[in-house]
Amino acid sequence: MTTAEFIIGHSADDADERKQEMRKMFWALLAALCVHLVIGYALAVYGGLLYAPVVAENDKPVELSFVDLSATPAPMKNTMFVPNDESKQTEAPKDKTFESNANSIAATEQPAAGSMPLPSQDGSERTKLDFNSQAPSLTSQGAQPQPSVAPQEQATPQPTVQPTPVSKSDEFAMLTSTPTPRPSVAKKAQPPTSSYQPLREKTRLAGSISNRGSSAVNAVGTPLGRYQKLVYDAIGSRWYSYMAQSGDLVSIGTVRVTFWVDRSGRVKPGSLKVRENNSNEAFANVCLQSILEIQLPPIPEEVASTLPSEGLEQEINFINFPNG
Repeated sequence: MTTAEFIIGHSADDADERKQEMRKMFWALLAALCVHLVIGYALAVYGGLLYAPVVAENDKPVELSFVDLSATPAPMKNTMFVPNDESKQTEAPKDKTFESNANSIAATEQPAAGSMPLPSQDGSERTKLDFNSQAPSLTSQGAQPQPSVAPQEQATPQPTVQPTPVSKSDEFAMLTSTPTPRPSVAKKAQPPTSSYQPLREKTRLAGSISNRGSSAVNAVGTPLGRYQKLVYDAIGSRWYSYMAQSGDLVSIGTVRVTFWVDRSGRVKPGSLKVRENNSNEAFANVCLQSILEIQLPPIPEEVASTLPSEGLEQEINFINFPNG
C-alpha cells in the first residue's frame, strides 16, 4: 500500500513572476517611504522658519542692564560748600564746581600749579580753605549815626506884620471846614546789620585755575548754600564769643562735631555728638554750647524737599590754633 502526499506546489514560471512582483512592491514601498521623508523634512524646515522668531522672542530671557551714571551731572546738593562775600557776587559760573551762598567765578593770583579746581596762592599750611585773611569780629548792632544839629544862627529881626482882620463869614467858614489830612510818611524798618566775620587765614593752594584775578572758585549761590551760611554764622559768632571768655581754660587741638538741624531750624535732640577730640573737655564744651544755643529760621521748603526726613546734616571742625 502506498501513501500519497498532497503537496501544493508552483511551476518555475510562476515563481519568477512572483519574484518580479515582489521586487516591484519593494521598490514602490521604498519610493513611497522616501517621498514621505522628503515631505516631512520640508514641512519641518518650513515650519521652523515660519515660527522660530516668535518662539525665540517669547522665550527670550530677562536681561539686567547696568548703566554708568558717572557721566550724569549730579545735583548741587551734597556739593562742597564754600562761603562767599555777598557784596562781591558775580553772575553764575558755567562750571558749578562748588555750592555757596553767593555766585563767584574762578580766578587765581598765580599761574596754575596743580590739578584741583582751586586757585594757586601763597599762605599758611592749614586744612581750612580760605582765599583771603581777616580778623574775627563778633556780632554787634554798631553805633547808629545820629543827626547832626547845625549851630543856630542869630535870628535877624523881622518887621512885624499886622494881622488882617477876619470877617464874621470867613470866621464861620474856618470853623466849619474839615482840615485836609497831611500824608504820613512811614519809616521803613531797617534790618539790623551784623559785623560778625570769622577768622580767615589765606591757605597755601596749588590748583588748576588759570583765569587771573582775586582768588575765587566756580561756585553757585543756592538756597541750601544760603541756609548753610546762616548755620555757620550763628554757630561761629557764639563760638568766638565763648572762646574770648574762656581764656586759658581751653587747650590747643581739634574737636569734630556732627548734628542734625530739623525742619523747624532747631538742633535735633540727641543728634549732637563729638566724633573726635584731641583737645580738652573745656574746649569741647565751648563747641557744644555754641551749637546748642543757635536760633535759626525754619528750613525753606525748596531746601527741605531735597533733604532727608531728619533735616540738614552738619559736620563742623573746631580748631584752636596756637598763637604765632
